Amino acid sequence: MSEFDVIARYFSSLGAGRRVELSVGDDAAALSVPPDSELIVSTDSSVLGTHFTDDTFSEHVGYKAVASAASDLAAMGAEPLAMTLGLTMPSVDDLWLHGLSQGLAQACRHYALPLVGGDTTRGPLALTVTVMGFCPRGQKLLRSGAHVGDRVCVSGTLGDAAFGLSLVQGKHRGIDIDFDAQEYLVNRLSFPLARIDLGIALRGLATSCIDVSDGLLQDASHIANASGCRLVIHQDAIPLSTPLIEAAGDRHALQLALTGGEDYELLFTLPADCDIPDGTVVIGSVEAGEGVDCGLTLEETGYDHFH
Repeated sequence: MSEFDVIARYFSSLGAGRRVELSVGDDAAALSVPPDSELIVSTDSSVLGTHFTDDTFSEHVGYKAVASAASDLAAMGAEPLAMTLGLTMPSVDDLWLHGLSQGLAQACRHYALPLVGGDTTRGPLALTVTVMGFCPRGQKLLRSGAHVGDRVCVSGTLGDAAFGLSLVQGKHRGIDIDFDAQEYLVNRLSFPLARIDLGIALRGLATSCIDVSDGLLQDASHIANASGCRLVIHQDAIPLSTPLIEAAGDRHALQLALTGGEDYELLFTLPADCDIPDGTVVIGSVEAGEGVDCGLTLEETGYDHFH
């Protein structure tokens, strides 16, 4: 099967969208952006051996590649517009590509991100997703606006994906963990939820925002550094799911919430007079100083590809 056959069979049907003027089939796509809006662009790569293994279902690979990239749009308060896919693979595997296209299709529909172009090449297995979104000019969310006196907030629950990864890696064989809890935690790893609606709702309210992809402490430090302030995190306020607590215990669950990655929840700061959005909780405050204080000394604070 040729490169163009692969595109036609597995990807060309995913390119329709209300702001897509021209999709797959020409040298480039054409998109329409509302007047007085800014284009928001982010790129994420998924590489065999780093982000997934030979045993990972290709449907999960496709869905997660899109959802993790879409989470960056959420963190900027952007409304999804379209996406492109760069796919490198050693050979054409129809079964693997079928599953991949199913996962991509599910994510494209869920996040309203039509696939409007990309590239396919021969080489080590990897996917690179570039997502595009838009928001009203001057309303994008940044990491750099937190002020002393703001509250630190987070959506959802943390640590689930990190424990889900350890389950997938077979690190808990022989330990009695409820099946429903295992399924929930693995799904939190394989099918993360990008908080697009929350990001849009935070425009004009949040003073800073980031998605929790590399661990709460690691990502909180990005806000602290960019904003020139200190984030104080209260351990007992960090939201933990019941399945995680039951599977890992209170102490390990807290450590996973602080340092585990890939939850793709939104961490943001709000002025004291703002209402807390539904589905989010206050976990700390912004103070004068620098860095992040959680009351614990940990050997690791989060994920770094080169450490």
